[in-house]
Amino acid sequence: MKVLYFAWLRERIGTGSEEVETNASTVAELVAELTSREDRYAAAFADMSAVRVAVDQTMTDIDASLTGAGEVAFFPPMTGG
Repeated sequence: MKVLYFAWLRERIGTGSEEVETNASTVAELVAELTSREDRYAAAFADMSAVRVAVDQTMTDIDASLTGAGEVAFFPPMTGG
């Protein structure tokens, strides 16, 4: 599965994208797998209220299913300006 990271998430994790082999069935399970890998993931996902997620380019929530998904993107909330 392709996982994309944007803005400060990309900075904390150290990459903008990666291919991840996962058994996760939901976004929450994917986040749990990633955070258990290394401290940089744990730091990036420490406050999930500050993280938005899209599955296959459709905005969704942390409990969304990953069944059949090819891409997950994580990014901070958008702000106007």
